[in-house]
Amino acid sequence: MLAAERLHGDDTPVPILAKGKTDTGRIWTYVRDDRPFGGQSPPAALYYASRDRRQEHPERHLKSFTGILQADAYGGYNPLFKVDRDPGPLTQALCWAHSRRKFFVLADIATNAKRGKNAVPISPIALEAVKRIDALFDIEREINGLAADERLQRRRRDSQPLATELQEWLRAERAKLSRSSPVAEPIDYILKRWEGFTSFLGDGRICLTNNAAERALRGFALGRKAWLFAGSDRGADRVAFMATLITSAKLNDVDPQAWLADILARVADTPITKLEQLLPWNWVAPKSLQHQAA
Repeated sequence: MLAAERLHGDDTPVPILAKGKTDTGRIWTYVRDDRPFGGQSPPAALYYASRDRRQEHPERHLKSFTGILQADAYGGYNPLFKVDRDPGPLTQALCWAHSRRKFFVLADIATNAKRGKNAVPISPIALEAVKRIDALFDIEREINGLAADERLQRRRRDSQPLATELQEWLRAERAKLSRSSPVAEPIDYILKRWEGFTSFLGDGRICLTNNAAERALRGFALGRKAWLFAGSDRGADRVAFMATLITSAKLNDVDPQAWLADILARVADTPITKLEQLLPWNWVAPKSLQHQAA
């Protein structure tokens, strides 16, 4: 996976047991999914656990990675984009879904109506920003799955003018706002990171969102409602290890239970030169399992 052209990255809180309390640990994920630009590498996901969210963790996880990192604006990723990084700086690609969400909260008419007397006025600037960002997403839906060169050509023709207009409009509106204006924060969030948000205009492999990584963490977000914590650092590591296997199988439309049951029975007798055959994207179910499925 670390030889991938592009990875999605994200993390989510996971309580890890400590003396008389729990620490707010993290589960980190890195997802390879080249299907949006017609890539041939099979999808897969890597997970890691840590007891904190220090920047040293993504630096260690991606020590040998040299491609594109799609993620949010978490500052812990910043060292990965420095020019003097060894073996070279990563290309930063920020998530438009994150930026859109900040505007949408201020422009959500349906939710605001439910607040009744406590409703705050809908921000016309936020509503317009959502519409302009949605126009970029409309183009992306049409080019999803096309080759990277085709995606880039379409973006330069249709998305580039929209992005330029959006930047100019945001700058003009921001100049009219005070620091205390609620909509000033999401505007600043985009404008200060404009290069990362618009890197998709120069590379057809980049997606507009980091949804692949967010989907990979959804199970942990739901799981927190069913379990209290990881019992130790080792336990958290085991969770990350199993999530790597199970999620990678699911991304390749392989039944994780059938796959794991088969490879665990076979792996000890499989020569090291043939271990690759047991990876989920190379695995062929035994005939007995195929008959059961039928």
